[in-house]
Amino acid sequence: MTTAGDIMHRGAQWIPAHETLDRAAQLMRELNVGALPISDQNERLIGILTDRDIVIGCVAMGHDPAKVTAGEMAKGTPRWIESSADVGEVLQEMRDHQIRRLPVIENKRLVGMISEADLAQHLGENQIAAFAEGVYARTTPATH
Repeated sequence: MTTAGDIMHRGAQWIPAHETLDRAAQLMRELNVGALPISDQNERLIGILTDRDIVIGCVAMGHDPAKVTAGEMAKGTPRWIESSADVGEVLQEMRDHQIRRLPVIENKRLVGMISEADLAQHLGENQIAAFAEGVYARTTPATH
């Protein structure tokens, strides 16, 4: 059985909720990633911050990334998966919630992240196709 721990990218790091978005962007550059899990003071997941969130939700709105915190950008219910979860559960979680990145937790601690790139490296063509259809399928008819 292939697990979340088998396919995840190890070494994921939190960005504390009190950190500013300019620091988050610097950390993303240092780690060469496009997303960071956001943690509260007890290192519990409260959201995920993406590079797109910084650009669209802060910079494009005319806000100063040195004054907006990662916690202010955390929205919705954060999704995660246990490292021991079967890859089928990983795919189901990502499809059901139409998410592209999934934090992996072990003993209540962040141990990695699963991204679309990780899935592409570890899954067969049929599994990838089913995932892509579930995540990218339109939920409402297109209007042109």
